[in-house]
Amino acid sequence: MKLKNILIVVKDVERSRRFYHDVFGLETARDYDGNVILTEGLVLQDETIWKETLKRDVIPESNSCELYFEEPDMEAFVQKLETLYPSVRYVSRLTTHSWGQKVIRFYDPDGNLIEVGTP
Repeated sequence: MKLKNILIVVKDVERSRRFYHDVFGLETARDYDGNVILTEGLVLQDETIWKETLKRDVIPESNSCELYFEEPDMEAFVQKLETLYPSVRYVSRLTTHSWGQKVIRFYDPDGNLIEVGTP
């Protein structure tokens, strides 16, 4: 058995598709009308499908998991993020851990937690 994808729930699939393309360069691999598979295995699922399937509400900013990306040039990444999405909601701005890794945490437009760190 192997893990194939990670799925996140979004209110607006097109808005989220643009966000993940603009910020991380992810492209659309497949589009199944409310379920969009992006490169790197990230799946965006429309919130209405999720609610209908599970019969439960989505809890934005629940902080129960995060998507993790690596980027060697964190300063350039932060500048790009703030230029493209100036209203981004930060959990923690750019910091450097005691072991030298630089990281930033923020939410995507639907409250999914993202961390970007140096390799």
